Amino acid sequence: MSLNENNPIFAPVNPKDYGRVAVLMGGRSSEREVSLNGGQAVLEGLLKASVDAFALELGANSDENIIELVQRQPIDTVFNMLHGGEGENGSIPCLLEFLGIPYTGCRMASSALAMDKMRCKFIWKGMGLPTADFAMLQEDSDWGQIVQQLGLPLVVKPASEGSSMGVTKVETLAKLPAAYQQAVKFDSQVMAEKWLCGGEYTVAILKGQALPVIRLVTQREFYDYQAKYVDDDTQYLIPCGLSAEREQEMQTIALEAFNSLGCSGWGRVDLMADEKESFHLLEVNTVPGMTSHSLVPMSARAVGMDFSQLVLHILSTAKAAGKTTNEA
Repeated sequence: MSLNENNPIFAPVNPKDYGRVAVLMGGRSSEREVSLNGGQAVLEGLLKASVDAFALELGANSDENIIELVQRQPIDTVFNMLHGGEGENGSIPCLLEFLGIPYTGCRMASSALAMDKMRCKFIWKGMGLPTADFAMLQEDSDWGQIVQQLGLPLVVKPASEGSSMGVTKVETLAKLPAAYQQAVKFDSQVMAEKWLCGGEYTVAILKGQALPVIRLVTQREFYDYQAKYVDDDTQYLIPCGLSAEREQEMQTIALEAFNSLGCSGWGRVDLMADEKESFHLLEVNTVPGMTSHSLVPMSARAVGMDFSQLVLHILSTAKAAGKTTNEA
């Protein structure tokens, strides 16, 4: 896909069109620190782009009244940078639509669906989109049957968690119950998935278009929390090393997966290749990270869009009450 300066994705955005913008960050999920770091980066980018923006931090206290916090001061638009939990399960879009405040990111139903890896996989398999075989786990699961179904190694993960929280690679049957116990700390629904041994890739989506593919290379067993947010030796390859035809194939799969969930505005789709180099969908992220290690800004830079321009273009996709603004 060609992205040049004449592409609609680069259409000028007036920073004054969005009024007073609250960058929503923090929250109560296990990804609070990631949200705070990314939110601060977004805030600085918006201010650099001459947007009248400020930080709106949700505390870690479960008793905090979010409605009162949002209504405490004038807000014209919300840039949602909450990760996990209430940030990506649809509750924030629902609240903001009820209050009539435009916001970035997907709508309630799409947000909730994208966060549920199990239902995503059912949809993708039903549509014929490629995704690895999987099984749902419970306390009394027949672990031997799971291994017989999926083989070893396999990966165990919470069905509705981000940033690789609670994810474990399992190489022996004996370690499968412990991996389940680790994942269930983060989510009551836990899934096992066939291990894919090929390259790991990600595709950023902005205004209905796929940005250049990034290949992720880490010294760890997989692209886990440490590799994403801590390690300095994780490699992000752009170009990704695929032929132009193969990269376009992956971008097409990513867009189909994104659209299949009703997602819009911006997001990121993660994929892996198997031993035959066939691509498989992992998940759709409706509020991707925006820290110094994050992937969407890297992909945007590859098409000549700096961080400040990127956050301004994301802001231009803000939506509320059934209306969209400048959204492809």
